Amino acid sequence: MKSIKLSILTLITVFAFSCKNEAQTNSKQDAIKNAEPVAVASTKNEARAYFASGCFWCVESIYDSVIGVKEVISGYSGGHTKNPTYEASNTGRTGHAEAVEVIYDPTVIDFATLVDVYFGSQDPTQVNGQGPDHGSQYRSIIFFQNDVQKQIIIKKKSLLEKSLNQKVGAEVMPFQKFWIAEDYHQDYKKHHPNNGYIQNVSVPRTNAFKKKFPKLLKENQ
Repeated sequence: MKSIKLSILTLITVFAFSCKNEAQTNSKQDAIKNAEPVAVASTKNEARAYFASGCFWCVESIYDSVIGVKEVISGYSGGHTKNPTYEASNTGRTGHAEAVEVIYDPTVIDFATLVDVYFGSQDPTQVNGQGPDHGSQYRSIIFFQNDVQKQIIIKKKSLLEKSLNQKVGAEVMPFQKFWIAEDYHQDYKKHHPNNGYIQNVSVPRTNAFKKKFPKLLKENQ
């Protein structure tokens, strides 16, 4: 009987501790969502935008194909921990999602068009994942650095919801910090073209995007 009571007490303690940690995590995430956006320095010919929509191997490949895009970097954003790693973010406890930093020439392509690329290259109705990838680390987030960008995103998201007659799953969040992912994640499709995930998920997703936006492709210029 004594051992049973101890077991029950242990379970209650663990449950209470878990609830407390979850509450603290939710509080930190709420603080991020309500924070003032951080603007990244830009020039006439170079600006940066941040997007999350599933596996960053896929998103990197998509934006790499777009005119005016100079470079795409895979990383993590949207969470409450510092220096997140691939292993840590995959637990879903850091709050971060796999994201990309898109470095682009605003004289060639504007932020609004990059947002069109974003919504047009994913299943906008899927929540907490894209395709076979599920979990908060794969959720869709579109980040804004100022009120102009925020209004562009909100307007396009609203129009998309009306056209689909369905809620769009992407979160709209103020940009805070982008953490660059481990080296082996960078240009993953380019360096691992025969990888099973690349062949079965990334390539089809990229090709589907290309069919929808032929005028935005570098290869067609």
